[in-house]
Amino acid sequence: MAGSVKTGKRSGVSRKRAGVGTRSLVAVLLLSFFMVATGVIARRTFGIRQGRALRDLEQRRDAVDAARVKLEVEIRDASSRARLIPIAEKRLQMYVPADSQVIILSRTPPVSRPKE
Repeated sequence: MAGSVKTGKRSGVSRKRAGVGTRSLVAVLLLSFFMVATGVIARRTFGIRQGRALRDLEQRRDAVDAARVKLEVEIRDASSRARLIPIAEKRLQMYVPADSQVIILSRTPPVSRPKE
């Protein structure tokens, strides 16, 4: 009888140890799942913030590009011949000469000198 009692105690002890090990394993698995889930949520939150920041930067870039194009058009209009001629005539008292006032000079080729 004493042998059967000892066997019962040993099996109870081994069950107790196995139960604590299983509980620890479950706790570690739950903790691991919680940590992975927290990491995934943090990564998605960071990604959403970065996406918003990129979208805002793209909108600013588009606005700056539109302003640049508008300024280029204004520069082109302001530097056109039709716009500059009246300004030059008024402010600088310049005018476009008539054809009879234009002298076209021909260019003569340079004379080559003999080398010494």
